[in-house]
Amino acid sequence: MIDQILLVLDAGTTSTRAIAFSGEGEIIASAGRPMTQHYPANGWVEHDAGEIWELSRACLEEVVASVGVARIAAIGITNQRETICFWDRTTGEPLSHAIVWQDRRTADYCAGLKAADPALEARVQARTGLLLDPYFSATKIRWALDNWPAVADAARDGRLAVGTVESWLIWKLSGGVAHVTDATNASRTLLMDLASCTWDDELIALFGVPRAALPAIVDCAGALATATIAGHSLPITGAAGDQQAAAIGQGCLTAGALKATYGTGCFLLAHAGAVAPISTNRLLSTVAWRLDGKPAYALEGAIFVAGSAVQWLRDGLGIIATSAESEALAQSVADNGGVSFVPALAGLGAPYWEPDARGVICGLSGGTTRAHIVRAALEAQGQQTADLVDALAADGVAAARLRVDGGMVANNWLCQDLADSLGLVVERPRVIETTAMGAAMLAGVGAGVFADLEAAAAAMAAADRSFHPATDASTRGARRAQWQAAIKRALV
Repeated sequence: MIDQILLVLDAGTTSTRAIAFSGEGEIIASAGRPMTQHYPANGWVEHDAGEIWELSRACLEEVVASVGVARIAAIGITNQRETICFWDRTTGEPLSHAIVWQDRRTADYCAGLKAADPALEARVQARTGLLLDPYFSATKIRWALDNWPAVADAARDGRLAVGTVESWLIWKLSGGVAHVTDATNASRTLLMDLASCTWDDELIALFGVPRAALPAIVDCAGALATATIAGHSLPITGAAGDQQAAAIGQGCLTAGALKATYGTGCFLLAHAGAVAPISTNRLLSTVAWRLDGKPAYALEGAIFVAGSAVQWLRDGLGIIATSAESEALAQSVADNGGVSFVPALAGLGAPYWEPDARGVICGLSGGTTRAHIVRAALEAQGQQTADLVDALAADGVAAARLRVDGGMVANNWLCQDLADSLGLVVERPRVIETTAMGAAMLAGVGAGVFADLEAAAAAMAAADRSFHPATDASTRGARRAQWQAAIKRALV
């Protein structure tokens, strides 16, 4: 038995949480706070970086008070990726709101780059594994420099610091000592050379980003910084973007292992080994982790709207009272009644990459009820995932099973529908907080609690339940055809 606690800060899109894990993967204590979402214009999404910090600090202090500082071996951090923060390195205070990963304000800028040089995106993809899309951090930095005077002035004066959310939190936790970013988050900026895991001078020049404002790129485990929490010093020894952390928490440590996380969005990662792959089917290549200076890679498909579609049904349309109600409603009807819901509420991600696409609900009739619409919203998760699995197969990665996690997969009906939609066994872990689990595993490796990730996975990760396909290929094909017809409507 490992009598040490690994404390994780999980700074997500809609909430920030602190979770304390035992060395056996049990949750000992947790605290969470909801995050305010700011929508200043159509397609724009912002967070208050100061709020991210204050809420994160409150969660950490609450958990530390609960478990006691003496048993905490180390801290791991995981975060919403691509969201970019801007702060003054002399005062440590935010210069503006953070621009969130979902934000689409730079769509025209990206389109202009591609129109001016049709070969540019292929060159950028070869260097970074990414596409020219508003999703990634570099175009957000460029926009802020052009449109927010406080950011531009700080850049001119050498006061500007930028970083993804884990970078901002490490800066604040360390009292402004450490300006670092781990390699997984750096790989999501459009500024990092994927093969060398270093900032790329040509890309920095392309987007006009001040190099001095960027953090140092570090490993995902090791002595990253020292945090001060409620007067106590604790080592930060693990950090990774949320989707990479979830893959680690799922034990996807060998080439071909596949996981999907269903939270605000859905992100599917397939472990690709020690050589960076380049997709020919509009998937992304990204760093899975970097340890001892050596990166491992993954292919990724990003779906921008997953759980947020159910949230929209609740808060936007008001046709359900709680997210949990969606499971019973989906079960209450035999099928979707011909209704398809393409939840392109923030554009379409992989494999379409259409930032201007908008949501579609089609196939309505006089017999359509709210249960059909809710069921179609849940079925969309399986169909969007099938789009990604098809793209992976075209890239030469044949999936045998899918490991799932995230808040949505507490829904048994959804898990079964995923299996039916994909024709794959779907495996759900015992602890569905696998994003935080992965960060805890990294922190454990970085602090010497575990010898390596394999040892951490053996100690902490375990499966809960498997869902096997219960429909035939003909039914699955008919559902795919209905979905693909609806997608065509969204792409018009």
